[in-house]
Amino acid sequence: MRNVWVVLISVGVAGFAVSAQARELMPNERYMCSWGAGTAARAQELKLAGVSLYAARQKIHSYKFAKSWMRMMAMGITEQTYDSPTRIKPEAVRESFYDDCVKYKLARK
Repeated sequence: MRNVWVVLISVGVAGFAVSAQARELMPNERYMCSWGAGTAARAQELKLAGVSLYAARQKIHSYKFAKSWMRMMAMGITEQTYDSPTRIKPEAVRESFYDDCVKYKLARK
C-alpha cells in the first residue's frame, strides 16, 4: 500500500510540473513585452547619445500611440532606463527586457 501512495504522489507531482511548464503567453502579452523591449532599447539609444531625459520625454509626447496605456508605459520605461547606471548596448537592453517580461508574465499565471 505504501508503494502505491509513493507512485501516486510521484505521478501527481510530475503532472503538476508538466502543467506548469506548458503555460504559454497569449499573443497580446507577447506583443506587450516586445513593444516594451523596443521602447527600452530606444530609450537606451537616446541615453547613450547624450539626449537629456527632458528631451526624451518630449519625444514620447510627440509620438502617436495605438493604445491608451502606451504613452504612460513608455514614460515609465524611459525614466527607469535613464535612472539605471548601465551603459550596455540597446540590443542587449531589448533582449534583457523581453526575457524578463516573459518570465514575469509566466510567473503571474
